[in-house]
Amino acid sequence: MRRTPYFVTGTDTEIGKTLIAAALLDLARERDLRCVALKPVAAGCTAVDGELVNDDALQLIAASGTDLDYRTVNPVALKPAIAPHIAAQQAGIELNAAALSRHCLDALAGEVDFAIVEGAGGWLVPLNATETLADVCLGIGARPILTVGMKLGCLNHALLTASAIAEAGGELAGWVANCPTPEMPVFEQNVVTLRERLVAPCLGVVPYLGGDATYRHAAPYLDIEALLG
Repeated sequence: MRRTPYFVTGTDTEIGKTLIAAALLDLARERDLRCVALKPVAAGCTAVDGELVNDDALQLIAASGTDLDYRTVNPVALKPAIAPHIAAQQAGIELNAAALSRHCLDALAGEVDFAIVEGAGGWLVPLNATETLADVCLGIGARPILTVGMKLGCLNHALLTASAIAEAGGELAGWVANCPTPEMPVFEQNVVTLRERLVAPCLGVVPYLGGDATYRHAAPYLDIEALLG
């Protein structure tokens, strides 16, 4: 791994983390960078040929162009679309931050120029009784990228998440304002407030692109240069 990996987290679930992660990977590949993307834990998986797979992980594989096998990209695939630690308990699986971190570091050990690890839900989603996905981010030395789902309440959610990242010793690499639904009232004023309050570069403002939008539709709204220094 030539650069510090990035960990894409969000202010909530279903706010476009995968869309943004995949779009950043697409931009990196346009610069001929060798990319890898990982989704260590995924819930809401479906069975394909007897194996549980996750749509988000498949999007990351497509965007990154990685030749890693599916289970390396997504080592923990859980069927119910519920909190991962609860889904893991139901499946008799013990989630462990150290084990997930080791898996990620092993997967990123090759000739990689740009790597993204995508979380599940938000920054403090539990893995077990004492650990969260934040421990995986910190365990692999990744810098968080915050996807802000632009809807009512996002200012509080974004500032709380940024504060939690800082308190944990993380360094926010940047943030993206993404509209998962038609634009919220006083949208521009909310973006201005985020620019004023978040001590990290804004990597882009992505408008509502419709339900059929792909990461290639989002990529033109993002600026990856701050991540390549």
